[in-house]
Amino acid sequence: MKKWSMIIGFCLLLTAAGCSKDMANRDVYEESGDTINVNNKREELYNEGGSRGVRNVSDDYGFVRHQKSPIQNDRGGTEHYSAIDREQVANIISQLSTDVPNVNDVATLVTDQEVLIAYSSDTKNRNQTADQVKRTAMSVVPRFYHVYVSDDKNLMRDVENLANLDSTSRNARNSVNQLITLMKKSPQGNRMSDSEDENGATANDTMNRTKR
Repeated sequence: MKKWSMIIGFCLLLTAAGCSKDMANRDVYEESGDTINVNNKREELYNEGGSRGVRNVSDDYGFVRHQKSPIQNDRGGTEHYSAIDREQVANIISQLSTDVPNVNDVATLVTDQEVLIAYSSDTKNRNQTADQVKRTAMSVVPRFYHVYVSDDKNLMRDVENLANLDSTSRNARNSVNQLITLMKKSPQGNRMSDSEDENGATANDTMNRTKR
C-alpha cells in the first residue's frame, strides 16, 4: 500500500510539473500576428502601458524572438517600430555618448527616422569624436535611422527646442531638415559603409529626402 501511494504521488508530481511547463511556454511564447513575443502580459517591460519607473536595469538576460509574416508583402510586422519610446532611446544615447572621451554634454533628439546629437567637447580630433558619438547612436536605433552630430554647442538649444514638436506638427519636417543642414557643417565622422554616407544614408535615401 505504501508503495502504491508513492507511485501515485510521483505521477501527480510529474503531471503538475508538465502543466507548469506548458503554462510557462504559453506565457513566454505567445503568438501575436506574425511575431512571437516574450511574456507580452508584462506590460511594465514595454512601452505599451508600462511606467518608466518600473523599467529598471536588472540582472536578467533579455530575449525576444520575432518571425516574418509568411504572407508575401505583409508589412504588419513593421508596426513594432511604433512602440519605440523615443525619449527613452534619446536618454540612452545621451548617457552612452557622455562615455565617449572628451565629450562633456550631450543633447539628443530622436525623430521617426533620424537621431540629432549636439554636444560640447574639448577633443583635439573632432572627426574621430564625431565618429564615436555617431556610431554609439547607430548601435542603439534601428538600422534605417540616419544619425547627424555636431560639436557646435550652440546647436544644443536648437535640438532641445525641436523636442516640443512631433511628426504630426506643422512644419516639423522643415525644422528638422534645417537643423540637419546646420549640423552637417560640423564633422560627421567616417562613412558607415561603401553604400552609406557618413550619416548612414544611401543614394536612394538622399534622393527621397530632396523630394519631400
